[in-house]
Amino acid sequence: RHLPNLSILPHAIFKSCLFYIAFINENHLQFLRFFKSILPLLVRDFIFPCLRAGAIYERKYLLGTSMARPVIAKAMVDVAKEVGADAVSHGCTGKGNDQVRFELTFFALNPELSVVAPWREWEITGREDAIEYAVKHNVPVPVTKKSIYSRDRNLWHLSHEGDILEDPAIEPNEDMYMMTVDPKEAPDQPEYVKIGIFQGLPVSINGNELSPASLLLELNDIGGKHGIGRVDMVENRLVMMKSRGVWFDPLRESMDAFMKEITKTTTGSVTLKLYKGSVSVVGRESPNSLYRQDISSFERGQIYDQADADGFIRLYGLPMRVRAMHEKGL
Repeated sequence: RHLPNLSILPHAIFKSCLFYIAFINENHLQFLRFFKSILPLLVRDFIFPCLRAGAIYERKYLLGTSMARPVIAKAMVDVAKEVGADAVSHGCTGKGNDQVRFELTFFALNPELSVVAPWREWEITGREDAIEYAVKHNVPVPVTKKSIYSRDRNLWHLSHEGDILEDPAIEPNEDMYMMTVDPKEAPDQPEYVKIGIFQGLPVSINGNELSPASLLLELNDIGGKHGIGRVDMVENRLVMMKSRGVWFDPLRESMDAFMKEITKTTTGSVTLKLYKGSVSVVGRESPNSLYRQDISSFERGQIYDQADADGFIRLYGLPMRVRAMHEKGL
């Protein structure tokens, strides 16, 4: 049934989303709890397409937060439809990118929903104010004034912002890292991991085929114990008026189709060496590889006659020869 003045508020957890459904009942604010799984959608439609495209921000960041926001927002729109809500809400500040990600998704999927953004509408000036409000109204939040980081965790990453990290001159505290050990404390012996790939996407670890989510979870465990995956960076925020879409733009769908097509033959395996925070590619195999040892080897081969290089070099160097002749008046 339709509940007037009902709003959906997200509270993301590791493998699903917990939504607090807020509504007015006899002039009292009440909450209902509503779980919705988002893991399959996150991996299938966001993580793996970005992985296949090699989408990396500033050559470091694997877009863990920006991929998750449209998934959470879509789940919110779905829940709003199921319970008859007329509004959705998010806890993003008015300074960051997440407010844009959430609200563009709301606009794309249900433009009739109202959006409640307390950080922009209420007298909340910082995270301490927000924590005090949550405590006062019995809203559970996973942070305290002693641990005031803005954390975002999902299957793909764990990010931290805020607190001492706002000063780029200060080194992060070691106890901040929850998924990786200090590389100094990692095993003294390297570990070799062979990842099977089919059409541009990982499908197995050391010969064991796994579901996408299970594969990522296992790789997180393997890499974490070797201190793999730590990134410390400064990002650029999107806060000015820019109208270009991202996840729901036709260009994004065209890019997905392009990447899917060009990775059809990207099948085989890659062997990684993990050691104290570093990853090295030490082996690669593919039934579709254009590399042939009998051609490229420095030893004698049957396919390539080295005498053929004479004609190739003369043809390849023709532009340089013509230019030199012109300069010398020949």
